[in-house]
Amino acid sequence: MPRDLDTIRVRTLFLSDLHLGTKGSQAEALLDFLKYYDAEMIYLVGDIVDGWRLKSGWYWPQSHNDVVQKLLRKVRKGSSLIYVPGNHDEFLRDYVGINLGGIELAEHAIHETADGKRYLVIHGDQFDLVVRHARWLALLGDWAYTAALFVNTYLNIARRKLGLTYWSLSAWAKLKVKNAVNFISRFEELLAAEARRQEVDGVICGHIHHAAMHENLGVSYVNTGDWVESCTVVVEHFDGTLELIRWSEASRKSLPGPSPEIAVSIEKPVALDGRAA
Repeated sequence: MPRDLDTIRVRTLFLSDLHLGTKGSQAEALLDFLKYYDAEMIYLVGDIVDGWRLKSGWYWPQSHNDVVQKLLRKVRKGSSLIYVPGNHDEFLRDYVGINLGGIELAEHAIHETADGKRYLVIHGDQFDLVVRHARWLALLGDWAYTAALFVNTYLNIARRKLGLTYWSLSAWAKLKVKNAVNFISRFEELLAAEARRQEVDGVICGHIHHAAMHENLGVSYVNTGDWVESCTVVVEHFDGTLELIRWSEASRKSLPGPSPEIAVSIEKPVALDGRAA
């Protein structure tokens, strides 16, 4: 693949929960990220397009179209792309096994890193009992989440005027509300159990909009987070180590490339045996 001077090359990108088609999607921040990162392999780990929201009202600004075009351009330039649908883009599950313009649709995938470790790549909604058995409650929760994002937008407008950095109300609530913390812990346990059942070294997922990378459950648990509130992505380097990048709105001075108003926080690369690389 041709390489621009400022391009950061990685072996693999894992992106999930873009929620294109919603006003909460941070499409412009994602475009900024995609300008400066290229990869041999790209995994879209579900909820890329928000079919739930588009059913209730069409919203598709140019920036959302630009994200799609940017990803397609990377495919044309040589990147392989595997799309693992989630619950919000579940309509694509009817096309699993089909290759659409160089994009492979899969229910899940097994990714082998450069150092030979194997990861189950799956969105994760299959292990969310609310989504599976109480769809009406999931839709209600989706509405409440959208309302929180609406409040968050105007809260951060005020914060910017005061010279403060971006802050996520919904992300803060997840860590403060006991039931939400318990849900996250249970979700991680179920995904880790599935990784052990499939006899792989770990799992890479999305769905709960809570980026994480740890070895606390006997296997590697990696959650890519989202591009609605946290703006996070997981990358694999050419030695097989994984890295969680937080690409959030604030002043930044490190790393070449992105616009000055975009801040990047990069967590230390983690080898797949759990040790810092």
